[in-house]
Amino acid sequence: MRKLAILALVLLPFIGRSQEAFIQNAEGREFTSLNGKWKYVLDPYEQGQIGFMPVYENVKQKDKSDRVEYNFDGAQTLWVPGAWDAQDPKLSYYEGSIWYRKTFDKPDLSSDKRYFVYVGAANYKSTVTLNGKVLGIHEGGFTPFAFEITDLIQDKDNYLIIGVNNTRIKDGIPSQVTDWFNHGGITRDVKLIEVPKTFVSNYFLSLDKSSLHDKTKRINGKLNLNGEVFPDNAVIAIPELNVSEEVSVEADGTCNFSIDVKNLELWSPKNPKLYEVSISAAYDKVSDQIGFRTIETQGKKILLNGEQVFLRGISLHDENPLRADRANSVEDAELVLGWAKELGCNFVRLAHYPHQENILRVADKMGILLWEELPLYWGIDWENQDVLRKAKQQYSEVINRDYNRACSIIWSIANETTPSDARNAFLGAVADHIRSIDNTRLLSAACKKDQPGDGNKAKYYTINDPLMKYLDIVSFNEYLGWYGGLPDECREKVISSDEDKPIIVSEFGGGALQGFYADSLTRWSEEFQEYLYRESIDMFDKIDGLAGMTPWILTDFMSPLRQLPDVQDGWNRKGLISEKGIKKKAFFVLQDYYNKKAEEFGD
Repeated sequence: MRKLAILALVLLPFIGRSQEAFIQNAEGREFTSLNGKWKYVLDPYEQGQIGFMPVYENVKQKDKSDRVEYNFDGAQTLWVPGAWDAQDPKLSYYEGSIWYRKTFDKPDLSSDKRYFVYVGAANYKSTVTLNGKVLGIHEGGFTPFAFEITDLIQDKDNYLIIGVNNTRIKDGIPSQVTDWFNHGGITRDVKLIEVPKTFVSNYFLSLDKSSLHDKTKRINGKLNLNGEVFPDNAVIAIPELNVSEEVSVEADGTCNFSIDVKNLELWSPKNPKLYEVSISAAYDKVSDQIGFRTIETQGKKILLNGEQVFLRGISLHDENPLRADRANSVEDAELVLGWAKELGCNFVRLAHYPHQENILRVADKMGILLWEELPLYWGIDWENQDVLRKAKQQYSEVINRDYNRACSIIWSIANETTPSDARNAFLGAVADHIRSIDNTRLLSAACKKDQPGDGNKAKYYTINDPLMKYLDIVSFNEYLGWYGGLPDECREKVISSDEDKPIIVSEFGGGALQGFYADSLTRWSEEFQEYLYRESIDMFDKIDGLAGMTPWILTDFMSPLRQLPDVQDGWNRKGLISEKGIKKKAFFVLQDYYNKKAEEFGD
């Protein structure tokens, strides 16, 4: 019998507890959407109480003499999903707590179901309560979480109150300084999920690499059931492949299985084939669209389904620049991935944190490979074991969410971090943790590079970060011509690595204000950015083992670090597309290079 762990929580003067579980494929479950307008109350001093009254208790005045100092019923509203800074100018740079309230009725009055509140993401720390009881606390602004409410839900007039705090903290992931906007709030979907007493909570399916070249291929899988009484068997069905396989369930509700299949079409950017897969156990059935592929390295090559691939990529933040808000819909994903396709990309780096799940599912359908990462970035407290615990937890959450997405091929474990014994040990532990959960993807990181001699005047750059030993792919960021020297200095540079591993240039580029035209040496002009891209591409294309690149970045994005009046105005201008959706000249330089690379690799 499998028991869920009880999470004991102490939150200021009040105590709550709940059972927490991971639920994969929330969109494929029976659910009631709790999206829409939510009432909210500000908590700028982060006390969890106003007028000495806990906000989560939804206090209401009983009579005219009763003292009450907050009132959800008469409060203003915020849209969920959505960042609060995108909805009210007064909240543009607000950092602190906001308490959201949503009221609802129980959708099904039967007693044979279980209910969970599922939140796609909320930035950064969330306190989830129902009907005056604290369910639990989740830390991490970009990964999903769920709390069971079966024993607390009422037939009528339930009130779900979630306190969200986006304060930047030293022991957070990310830490206190980032080069992107600290969007606060419930930024992704909220669902009330209904499941049977015993249900399929998680499942993993992947193509066995050893069967890649066989006529009959093998699919390996694992599933986890959640409940108190488990069936003896579960059924895995893939109708298009005439598969309906009964597999044995262990006493703890887990199951490991292998299925042999014939006539399997492999997923790839050229042929993004997805199969309808269903898993049935007891009274539960969950269906998903899953593609099957392999990804590996061979010396300095990356092999997709056993064939060399060049990753024609671009970096991306999880924003819709047209409305200056966190991306949170299928339409948002289709917008940016459509631009990436037009650019000639078969690959996108989802920087610098887990993006919305919709973009994974759209990429699966469009045939775009993806790089995913956590914000293990500037200022991380490498010596803090609690931070390491948080990193492992957040990686577990995003891996569980995205394991079955064929498009996702790379986990990146760091970006722009300085080598030290503590940092190396921390990231080594993260690498080991990821591989213990998922051995179907490659590991990379934006590594440190060094060069002998006089800074940018040195001819040879060497990528020699100790982190490389943990990685399958060596990646690095290089801004020569923007943060040092001028673009023509790229012509004499030679970049190399002693590792017999593929190399990805994970960032390069420079800023340009769309519509500002001048000569190629005038900073912030489209011509300067265009010139920089030409020189940078020529430099990188000579690297031995170059397997791809993800220039920085597809679109201009919000950043409070970028304040130059009449040029930046709170936007990082390194995008190839402006926040209005207009392409800059450098877009077409990269597009031309990618068209040639696609022809070279037969794409």
